[in-house]
Amino acid sequence: MEVIEILRQVSKQVFDNVKNLSITEYTTGDFGRGAGGDISQNIDIIAEKTVLDYLKQTNFNCIVLGEECGRVEINDNPKGYVIMDAIDGTSNAVNGIPFFCCSLAFATDNKLSSITDAVVTNLSNGEQYWASKGKGAFLNETKIHVQNKETVHKIVGVNTSGASPELLEKLQTIFERHSPTRHFGANALEMAFLARGSIDVFIDLRGKIRIQDMAAGYLLIKEAGGLIVDADLQPLDSDFATMTRLSFIGAANQESLDQITSEIKKQ
Repeated sequence: MEVIEILRQVSKQVFDNVKNLSITEYTTGDFGRGAGGDISQNIDIIAEKTVLDYLKQTNFNCIVLGEECGRVEINDNPKGYVIMDAIDGTSNAVNGIPFFCCSLAFATDNKLSSITDAVVTNLSNGEQYWASKGKGAFLNETKIHVQNKETVHKIVGVNTSGASPELLEKLQTIFERHSPTRHFGANALEMAFLARGSIDVFIDLRGKIRIQDMAAGYLLIKEAGGLIVDADLQPLDSDFATMTRLSFIGAANQESLDQITSEIKKQ
């Protein structure tokens, strides 16, 4: 079975295992802090266990880098990395907000640029965004592309969760000029929305986002024809170290990227 099919199958299993969970103590509950530093909820544990069990059952040769579980070696002869945020948008999930997802990516080496396959499954409705390097990006079985038409209002996603006052000041012009700014609380799914053309730009300059939150979205944006750069406007790349935190801007095209970056105040 090809890598992309393994990721799609296990992501569907996560959807099947969490779709009927109600907002109860069984879904929530404090299970301590995961490897990424956030409080683990029961829904996180269920989703991660689904992925780990499936990869073990299929004897998929990989090292898993998970939001909760940290580094898990599936076998003694790994041929790559599965970067997993089994529930991205946990706070939404446990509070009944239907915007959360399962984010999975496969990389052949310890670098973002080596990601070859990615799947983001919207866990509120089962929609599946997926991509393989050099083959394009898809929503279910339909090929998708970033926005390539001139729009009356650019939709700009901005992650400001826990942002410093200094960063908010830098972004003030963005808020003033682009009234349709959005942050829905699940980075991977928002990046998928950029890939499908629903969002024109997505900004996260906090220096806080983890590899697990954006690895799959990284490939989706690139394969859908978009751009993704770091805070210095260089092509985004990084290793997968546990403490790695990133800033990035994703954009549908160079024109949108240039416009947005020109509006960010320089310090």
